[in-house]
Amino acid sequence: MFIQFAIGSVLFLMSILVAGASFLTMEWVFGKRRRWLGRQPHRPKIILVLMVATVWILVQVFAGVWMWALAFNALGMFDTMELSLYFSLVAFTTLGFGDVLPPVEWRLLSGMAAANGLLNFGFVTAILVEALRQIRSHQIAHMTEDDT
Repeated sequence: MFIQFAIGSVLFLMSILVAGASFLTMEWVFGKRRRWLGRQPHRPKIILVLMVATVWILVQVFAGVWMWALAFNALGMFDTMELSLYFSLVAFTTLGFGDVLPPVEWRLLSGMAAANGLLNFGFVTAILVEALRQIRSHQIAHMTEDDT
């Protein structure tokens, strides 16, 4: 039981570290484009930001899924890497289909993967909303400057 918590905690922290680094990088990239994003036309640019952020987030989430899958595979929980990846994705997204189950001695670890995914998606949602809010605020500020 303690080994599962130790392994799960390390994977949890690594996943959050990857997410944090990813979002800092995304913030830096959008910050470099701030002046361009503030100029007209605004609507196509906010849609572009949403699309880029969505793909970026997808890659970041899959990085977390792959970390868990590699750990599941290394621990011998499943026969193939594909099965480890499938279970990791189902656990991380908290779908919990139940068609593939971990060995009884590792089931706490699968719950930690689900908790990590749940936290990760909450984190992703908060960051996405904040990024769009920041860009939109910058655009609105530029519109009022252009009106004066």
